[in-house]
Amino acid sequence: MGTTLDGAAFDLATYRGQPVIVNFWGPSCIPCRDEFPQFLHELDEHGTDGLAIVGVLTDDPPEPARQFAAEYGATWPTVIDPGESFKRAYRVVARPHTWFVDRAGVIRSMQIGGPMTDAEFERHFARIR
Repeated sequence: MGTTLDGAAFDLATYRGQPVIVNFWGPSCIPCRDEFPQFLHELDEHGTDGLAIVGVLTDDPPEPARQFAAEYGATWPTVIDPGESFKRAYRVVARPHTWFVDRAGVIRSMQIGGPMTDAEFERHFARIR
């Protein structure tokens, strides 16, 4: 449970039944900024497979993240993590840190650092498809 950048309530359980990418990021993280266009592409490419992306704002304030997401046209939610509970629960050590969650809600793969190559993304996505 949490709140998104636009103030909406958020619960990851609503994505059960879909492959989900949970991406810990922040606009001050250069690799995070670099991989953002890739997520736009992958969502377009794999949207028919039910792919969902969820951002978790990590180590940055909300306003620059709102501006960055709007500038890039992100359509997925970004959850604010003010107490770092998500960061601790997912054991995030660096940004970007991306978890690949299958349709049953089981974490199947992760990537630390980015941006990912297309081959790396496809390898991770194959595990949750």
